[in-house]
Amino acid sequence: MTDLILENAMLVLPDGVRRGSVRMKEGVIVDISDSPSRVAGVVDCEGDLVMPGLIELHTDNLERHIEPRPKVNWPHQAAIIAHDAELASVGITTVFDALRVGSVTSNAKANYGEYARALADEILDLRSRGALRISHFLHLRAEVCSETLVSEMAKFGPEDRIGIVSLMDHTPGERQFRDVSKLKDYVCGKHGLTDEGFDDHVASQRALRDRLGALHEATAVAESRRYGATLASHDDTTTSQVAASASHGVTFAEFPTTVEAAKACVQHGIKVMMGAPNLIRGGSHSGNVAASTLAEADLLDIVSSDYVPSSLLSAALLLGDLWGDIARGVQTVTRAPALATGLTDRGQLAVGARADVLRVKRISGAAAVHGTWVMGNRVA
Repeated sequence: MTDLILENAMLVLPDGVRRGSVRMKEGVIVDISDSPSRVAGVVDCEGDLVMPGLIELHTDNLERHIEPRPKVNWPHQAAIIAHDAELASVGITTVFDALRVGSVTSNAKANYGEYARALADEILDLRSRGALRISHFLHLRAEVCSETLVSEMAKFGPEDRIGIVSLMDHTPGERQFRDVSKLKDYVCGKHGLTDEGFDDHVASQRALRDRLGALHEATAVAESRRYGATLASHDDTTTSQVAASASHGVTFAEFPTTVEAAKACVQHGIKVMMGAPNLIRGGSHSGNVAASTLAEADLLDIVSSDYVPSSLLSAALLLGDLWGDIARGVQTVTRAPALATGLTDRGQLAVGARADVLRVKRISGAAAVHGTWVMGNRVA
């Protein structure tokens, strides 16, 4: 494999931004220089930003490709390949594909069935066949309010590239949907439930939490250890919930819903992750704390694209402008998520790191990816 050199770039390095060049060979970064290379075959970046590839810890994007419209089940292999290509096009070079484990089959008005094991097999098969452009890991979202969590998690093991297990508690009136009216808007809008159907959904979810919640929480914690995965909490709202997360061994918190919870995370050494759409839109669609509020209070460590892949890069640059430090903003979507999940080989422009690299052109308030390289190979 010949050298690939990106020069005349503004390099986003761990300690700041400076003009220079980066050389990649055999899948890794082999040199970073302030001087022009003066050799043939270099890529002149014309002053564009060059930064590490983005690392996405929590995305619902695959679900959108699999079900592009309600009740439309798209062929899975085609959906996975399209999802992978979309992520590469917006600069994401490592993704933890979020799959729900834990289903409900007894309530005819609110059924959601098992799918994670079969879909994981399809993702891993496509990866093994070299059909995917970027690096894929699995993120199992363990639904506490379900009937089948124990049996579903038992079907996975350490060989399945499970990088994250998150504790998901969607009990109505708790966490993300403390305001049950917000939950009603979401559930009825998505699933077309009547008022009676929604009331049945609330009652059944609360009953499930009372009956199986403690067992499911303990199972998810134990299984994450068996897999060798990082454990995350989801939608922590109170200091007591954060303390419980800390006792389980949670290392990062997905989308805490209050300043109180975010402060408690910092006190317990738990990294705080917020959604890029929240940051870009100026607030949460569920009425919870704004990501910008946490950023301004120095309570934000990691950003996830959540349901809009292209938002990840925009959010990093927005944070860089907010903090007056582009390198710090970029680290929320590169180095910080890498360290949170134990990926020590990527997430920064440094000699010896994986050659997962982006060329980015800033355009007014937006940004355009002009090149994505994964292990030195151009994929978008």
